[in-house]
Amino acid sequence: MTRRKAVLLHLGISAAIGAAALMLLFGLWYPPPYFAAAGAERLALLLIGVDVVIGPLLTLIVFKPGKKGLTSDLCVIAGLQLAALAYGLHAMAASRPVFVVAAVDRFELVAANEITDADLAAGKEAGFGERSWSGPRLASVSVPTDAKEYDHVQSLALAGLDLHRLPRYYRDYAANVAALRERARPLDTLLAKNPAARPTVDAWLQAQRRNAADVVWLPLAARRKDIVMLMDKATGQVLDPLDVDAVW
Repeated sequence: MTRRKAVLLHLGISAAIGAAALMLLFGLWYPPPYFAAAGAERLALLLIGVDVVIGPLLTLIVFKPGKKGLTSDLCVIAGLQLAALAYGLHAMAASRPVFVVAAVDRFELVAANEITDADLAAGKEAGFGERSWSGPRLASVSVPTDAKEYDHVQSLALAGLDLHRLPRYYRDYAANVAALRERARPLDTLLAKNPAARPTVDAWLQAQRRNAADVVWLPLAARRKDIVMLMDKATGQVLDPLDVDAVW
């Protein structure tokens, strides 16, 4: 085999593996637009860059037909690639979004590594006791009414542990939908403060065959940037997250 054929073969295999990894990320762990909101682009680019570029480049450097120890060199390169891929996927899995939590006047995107196993085990309702592997699950938080527990929650918040990261306070979204509807805002307020969002909003309305007057929104806070969650004005039903900057 010539060097050119070896590099092309390696590049083809690496590209196929990279494509499979991207399908996993976009199709299951980070469904759009959560990929950008969670700030996963840089890690994904690094992951694909190492897998698709560095490996074949090393093959180009070391490959020489008939070279003694060539098989060992190629095995080392492949092993390093697989190790880098495994590490990258592990990091991406650890930070994947697992819950979208409605919290008073906004939605919060919660990553897998933002919830401890102990807090997860304390979840009181079915469906909130495990981390999702197929995109974030919708929940809402219930503010405790007991004075002592409320004070405890406040002290946790001061320490940086907010309600949306405590599954024991998660409830079905429908339980708090009325309060969220009261705080939701018309699309006109978003477009007035963020005119750049109009093409994206108009495209969504056209695709969904919806009238702007029947749709409201709340901010969806995420690690990298705050985007928008669209809701049905009449029912409060969650419609779609939209990749436009939220204006609080």
